[in-house]
Amino acid sequence: METVSSHRQEQVEQVNLKSITPTYIFTKRCFDLLASLLGLVLLSGVFLVIAVLIKIDDPHGKVFYSQTRLGKDGQYFQMWKFRSMVVGADKMVDQLLEQNEVAGAMFKIKDDPRITRVGRVLRKYSLDELPQLYNVLVGDMSLVGPRPPLPREVRKYTDYDRQRLAVIPGITGLWQISGRNDVDFSEMVALDIRYINRASNYQDIKILFKTILVVIHPKGAY
Repeated sequence: METVSSHRQEQVEQVNLKSITPTYIFTKRCFDLLASLLGLVLLSGVFLVIAVLIKIDDPHGKVFYSQTRLGKDGQYFQMWKFRSMVVGADKMVDQLLEQNEVAGAMFKIKDDPRITRVGRVLRKYSLDELPQLYNVLVGDMSLVGPRPPLPREVRKYTDYDRQRLAVIPGITGLWQISGRNDVDFSEMVALDIRYINRASNYQDIKILFKTILVVIHPKGAY
């Protein structure tokens, strides 16, 4: 499995889009379409169970949660998730900034007080991200790629950091199989650039299989 230490590097590698060929783009999109459609159909029962659990845990909130994210070339889109936090969690960010445990243009707290009981389980096993199969189906996201950032995060980006926006974002990627929240922001950017510069269908399939292992044995997920 990929390790964080194996990717630690100076910020010298620049994005090179030579590997993003028309053939790669076409085959990647075909796979995304088929896999996301099949996933939405096969997991419909799981969606229903999760929805019921969310409503039992917090009957006043919605089941799904949408959030504005930035995709390829900084294009805005609405990313969907199962709600894992209390109602109004976004408005509480400013009050919790001093507790941020991730360096760089990200905000993460290991014991985030906004997360619900059911939400902790969903986030640990990445089940909260299943609705993003819809984002993949409509073309906002891919199964594999850099995670789509929040607008407030991108406002803190350097020109180097913005290179990770050169391709369509994904549900999973090198960051997820390399430790997730145990990887700091600069390492995440380096991993994304490494992924873009070595883009291939083989790499995508390899990441998907490793993602399954990470979900079964979660590490650095919160």
